Amino acid sequence: MLISDILRVKGTQVVTVTPDTKVRRLLAVLAEHGIGAVVVSHDGISVDGIASERDIVRALARRGAAVMSEPVTAIYTAEVHTVTPQTPLEEIMRLMTEHRIRHAPVVVGARLHGLVSIGDVVKNRIDELETERTALTDYITGTRLPGDRGSFAEAEGVRGGGGPRS
Repeated sequence: MLISDILRVKGTQVVTVTPDTKVRRLLAVLAEHGIGAVVVSHDGISVDGIASERDIVRALARRGAAVMSEPVTAIYTAEVHTVTPQTPLEEIMRLMTEHRIRHAPVVVGARLHGLVSIGDVVKNRIDELETERTALTDYITGTRLPGDRGSFAEAEGVRGGGGPRS
């Protein structure tokens, strides 16, 4: 599974703010869109940084309410870990775990192409596990699936009497 598979379902729209956006406005943007992070971009195409709820909370704890009037560049993360549409899901899971990040911009060349959150990754993994569980249950119980030529039991020549077919 690749990042492109997540983007195919989720879409590629990304909420961005410019570097001069005030933290107070950043909070409004996050609330308005029901998201936890935005990409900071001077042109809406490149990735200058990322600003998250975590960044805001840490800045408020260190500097107090005055941070609300500061530009987003005073609190954002400038060193952003990015991925490409061809990045395997296992790689982004490792990246998010090792670097304790929750969002990774997807870039193609130097252009912003999407944003993947840890929630997107977890949802995709849960969907994969549910699909595997269903397939295994069907395999074990001999349930036919559309297009199957028969159940596992039929394929193995098993019948109720326990012996081979005559």
